[in-house]
Amino acid sequence: MTNKIINNRREKMKNIVLLVRYTTKSGMRGKFVEAVMASGILDQIRKEKGCVSYNYYEDVEDPDKLLLVEEWESEEDQQKHLQMPHMEMLKQIKEKYVFDTVVTKR
Repeated sequence: MTNKIINNRREKMKNIVLLVRYTTKSGMRGKFVEAVMASGILDQIRKEKGCVSYNYYEDVEDPDKLLLVEEWESEEDQQKHLQMPHMEMLKQIKEKYVFDTVVTKR
């Protein structure tokens, strides 16, 4: 029964979900998080049209790993998000602190 409910929900749900796995440069996860928080970028992103959620999660086992879960109402909203001026600032922060990024779309 549970699978059917989940499957029905998935069929109706058209939101775009991205899982962004960051590996920060050694020992830099805290500095990355601090820089993102201090920049005000998260507040700007969360106010964007179509943003359902945008949250970072720290890996409890690996101090250099971080997961970002983004949910958008549509592909169009997510693509517009990438063109926002504050995304250039986020790119600069990532260049300073992030070693690798892997994106999975659901």
